[in-house]
Amino acid sequence: MSPEDPGVTVVVVSQNRRDELLASLARHRAPVVYVDNASTDGSADAVKERFPHVEAVRLRRNAGAYARTIGARRARTPFVAFADDDSWWAPGALAAGAATLADHSRLGLLNARILVGPEARADSVCEVMARSPLPREPGVPGVPILGFVACAAMVRREAFLAVGGFDPVVRFPGEEERLAIDLAAGGWAMSYVDDVVVHHHPSPVRDSPERRVRAMTRAGVLTGVMRLPWPDAVDRFRRALRAGPAERSGALDALRDVPAALRTRRPAPAEVLRQLDLLSATTDLPDRRPADERVPAGASSYGGDA
Repeated sequence: MSPEDPGVTVVVVSQNRRDELLASLARHRAPVVYVDNASTDGSADAVKERFPHVEAVRLRRNAGAYARTIGARRARTPFVAFADDDSWWAPGALAAGAATLADHSRLGLLNARILVGPEARADSVCEVMARSPLPREPGVPGVPILGFVACAAMVRREAFLAVGGFDPVVRFPGEEERLAIDLAAGGWAMSYVDDVVVHHHPSPVRDSPERRVRAMTRAGVLTGVMRLPWPDAVDRFRRALRAGPAERSGALDALRDVPAALRTRRPAPAEVLRQLDLLSATTDLPDRRPADERVPAGASSYGGDA
């Protein structure tokens, strides 16, 4: 399939979802860097056989979302579009996203509209983004956001790598919040762009809702340690402890990685914190996603597997 735009690479990360991966790889209209997160189901060998043109990176250990950073470092294009093994950018979307980034040098990331399943249902997180209360910047397209869904994000590679990309501490899921904070702190704009479209057909091979909420809570607590003022970080931890069993377990899981989080602690600037507070106070649309796909209480971004 011919590339839509020479300035875009698609980075795909997968673990043990061979069938979905093989089906989605055929849909990408760009060079692909596939990072295998230590799969044991033969995914990497199958990709090598079926898609010899795909650059495959095999990891010995599951690196979580940090695998996307590994993939982005391999890319040689100015823009990187992320996709999961069960998602892909609609025809024309890669070119449209790249043109938007190329035309607006302040824009570090755009989040596409997400259509879910064969019925192409609009993901409710896009409604939340479309109603963002953040002030619009002159000359920046779309709706300003301070959070995103990774499988629907296209980034300016320079900006993404300058702020460290996805990190090995937060891992997955819930990895988007820390990156969004750091992009904003670095002076990069982020936008929801409704006329760029990503398709997501959620894989049936998924963690249980309880495990997913537990993992997202862990990520939220660690992001708090890394980027929030201490009173807010502690409040996030305490709120998780008072929530359900999955949230409580996630908060306790986070304690093991607090030393690593502290080594990269860099509280967000006051202006970014004000924007986070504004989002927290005004994001009032009901989240109609399944419970295991929602952002746990206390997290301030839109992240999560759409």
